[in-house]
Amino acid sequence: MSKIALTLFIAFELCYYLLIAQTGIVEYFSSNIFLIAFLPIGGVIGSLLSYYIEISNQKKITIFLCMQLVLTFFYPNFSSFELFLLGISVGALAPLLINELKKASIMELGFALSISYGIGTLLFNYDVSKREFIGVAFTLIALLCSTQLPKLKELKVNNSIESYSLFIMVLWIFLDSALFETLSRDVSIPIWRGGYTFEIVIFHILGVIAALKFNIQKLEKELFIVILFALSYLFYFLQEPLLLSIFYPFVISYYNVTILQSLLKKDLKVLAIYMVFIGWMASGAGLFVALENIILFVPIIFLISLIKVLNSQDTIQSKEKECLN
Repeated sequence: MSKIALTLFIAFELCYYLLIAQTGIVEYFSSNIFLIAFLPIGGVIGSLLSYYIEISNQKKITIFLCMQLVLTFFYPNFSSFELFLLGISVGALAPLLINELKKASIMELGFALSISYGIGTLLFNYDVSKREFIGVAFTLIALLCSTQLPKLKELKVNNSIESYSLFIMVLWIFLDSALFETLSRDVSIPIWRGGYTFEIVIFHILGVIAALKFNIQKLEKELFIVILFALSYLFYFLQEPLLLSIFYPFVISYYNVTILQSLLKKDLKVLAIYMVFIGWMASGAGLFVALENIILFVPIIFLISLIKVLNSQDTIQSKEKECLN
């Protein structure tokens, strides 16, 4: 029962973030960065509070979920102060949620992400001004499940899972956010609103399975993800919605699993700091790219990242040759 509760807690809190904090609020406020700025400000503070408040993690989760629930009743007509408070609750829950993932098996992680991607995609087209009951329902489910979370026992860290640098994780989040926010505003290729829901859900799930099932070397995985993002951007520029609805959901799921597996090796303090950069700064930069309509400059980022990955590979090969000599 506790494992099911953990799976649903993760899935529905992720759904809440996607449908309420990420797309609902931003779209309702017409992407006005000055109106929604208090949300990420609160998010940064909340991420740090998740570690520095000196009570048990279970109590932190309960407090911030209750805070999220109360604030959701005011959705979508938030004042700046209410946005700030919601940012604190969502920001605090992010590192706490990842910390709870340490208790999950690979199968539970896969189910949680598949549920969140599936529900999030199916409800993506629901009117943003009428999502209050969705937010309340998701928070109530997460709150109820949080009372049944398994106790944290001695963890066996899987040393076969590679750790990735903060830079590469920020890069992936930025590339995802810039394309996602651009697609959300581009009426010429609306893959979520253009009849590609089935393809998106299927390839989200396939991306989760591929990331959990197949192990490849760290540098090859970094290169693979960059290539998948490059193809996603290419199909966007070529206005190919079917191919975009295949490759883009796949890479979203694939890189998110990779990041989560890497973060599971971190303690709560490091998770809190990482979420400031990954959860708010990188995604905020992607939103800025979309709002300013400068996505054509993103290919330069691909070139820089490709050079960095290839240089890293050359460095490792050089060290291996030195060791052999």
